[in-house]
Amino acid sequence: MAVPKCKQSKQRTNTRYANFKAASPTLVECPHCHEFKLPHRVCKKCGYYAGKEVVTVSE
Repeated sequence: MAVPKCKQSKQRTNTRYANFKAASPTLVECPHCHEFKLPHRVCKKCGYYAGKEVVTVSE
């Protein structure tokens, strides 16, 4: 079994995980109120999903 000759520093170890970049969420336009929302979710502004009012939004 391979054994490392020298101890690896914390900085060198942590650089393996430094290349992660978070992707921005995909947004779609609500067909009813034209606000941006997450796909396959109820619109927070108008409460519509798939052309039907699912949630009544009080203003």
